[in-house]
Amino acid sequence: MSTWIAIGITAFGCYAMKLLGLSVPAGFLERPVVRRLAALLPIALLAALTAIQTFGTGDRALVLDARSAGLAAAAVALLLRAPFLVVVGAAVLVTAAVRALAG
Repeated sequence: MSTWIAIGITAFGCYAMKLLGLSVPAGFLERPVVRRLAALLPIALLAALTAIQTFGTGDRALVLDARSAGLAAAAVALLLRAPFLVVVGAAVLVTAAVRALAG
């Protein structure tokens, strides 16, 4: 399959998904269950992505390394109600420190 065919199929698929989303009736979107799900789904997806990127290696093994320490530091900073940049900075600093000490 050529690259341009793959690009065309992907573009059509993206357009079809967008059209499908726009064709949903407004009454369906106003239901309380749908609104609650729409509010919680991005949080769940981001948490799952974070967990996979932090604790996974690609070969179905659980890994505890510097990334785990950085995530723990970010969690502590969040519990202390630190601003977002401080949370990110704490995660970066702890991850870098653990990697420097380990290697």
